[in-house]
Amino acid sequence: MAIIPLVAGLAACDDFGKYPSADTHGELQWEIDRESVAKAGAQLPDINDFLLTIIDNKGVTLYDGPYGDSPASLTVPAGSYTISVVSGQFTSPAFAHPVYGDEEVVVIKAGESATVYLNCTLINCGIRLRIAPDFLTSFPDGVMYVKQGSAKLMYSYMEDRIAYFKPGEIAVVLYNEGKEETLFTRILEARQILTVSISAPGKADGGASSIRVSLDTSKTWLTENWVIGGDNSGNGQGGGSVPDACSVSEARERIGQKDVWVYGYIVGGDLTTSATGEVKTSGITKATHLAMADRSTIRDKAACIAVELPAGKVRDALNLVAHPDLIGTRVYVKGEIVEKYFGTVGLKGTSDYVMK
Repeated sequence: MAIIPLVAGLAACDDFGKYPSADTHGELQWEIDRESVAKAGAQLPDINDFLLTIIDNKGVTLYDGPYGDSPASLTVPAGSYTISVVSGQFTSPAFAHPVYGDEEVVVIKAGESATVYLNCTLINCGIRLRIAPDFLTSFPDGVMYVKQGSAKLMYSYMEDRIAYFKPGEIAVVLYNEGKEETLFTRILEARQILTVSISAPGKADGGASSIRVSLDTSKTWLTENWVIGGDNSGNGQGGGSVPDACSVSEARERIGQKDVWVYGYIVGGDLTTSATGEVKTSGITKATHLAMADRSTIRDKAACIAVELPAGKVRDALNLVAHPDLIGTRVYVKGEIVEKYFGTVGLKGTSDYVMK
């Protein structure tokens, strides 16, 4: 995944009755920009599993956990706050381990609401070696390493994965006949992926094997090519397979589309036709529908979609009368997105599901 820029926007809030004091407090909200998240494939976790941290200017942590389980907003004293998100931990070099994230500082003013849009880009860098067959012929007992400081990865001749490192100096080292030789070093920045072709076409006049290194000097900025999370190969349009699924918030913009996969969290049920209110989370009596949202902590009906559970396998597996423990569970469901169902956007004719 790639690191995405963070943008903070402030807008006046009309109703601060829920705040301890409109003179001293404001509201902090955050969203990962799903449409601009870059794609890195199966190496990355779901966006909802990204690790979110919110810290105030005194160093007190207000939230530290999965993005999908974070509250929809926080009422906080006026001041500055650091919001950061990463796709996972990265402490040492590893193959196929890109890490994406973003960090920004936002100022909350009393009586106002600030929404932070987190845009994640690649925060580590990588190197891929293309080792020609003639290299193995010249160095049959040689071992290639990619090294940063005291940490190193052995790069076998058949390896085709990218080796990821923290930004900084990276060395390519050949260990042969009891001797270690640094072939070259390069300094890479975050988001840079360097491809190196290495060959050893023959013996030099002195009898030693010659080494020729050619570098692909172009930088690969993953954010320009790949998308994260829910957008996938369907370009956010939803589609006929789970990999094409769109988020709940994206589904609200796809009204009228049929056979669309939508993913999110089951957050409650027993909805009413009223357009406002909170979803019910306990004592549910209706097996015909449920509410789904982008985060497991959302209870505001306006931020949910109502999912119809027709009689059959879908209702048997997902209804909250028989399965109240499903609240907070991530699920993919397939159906037709309609403008109104129980007073909110809905998914009707649900024909299939996949539990996450």
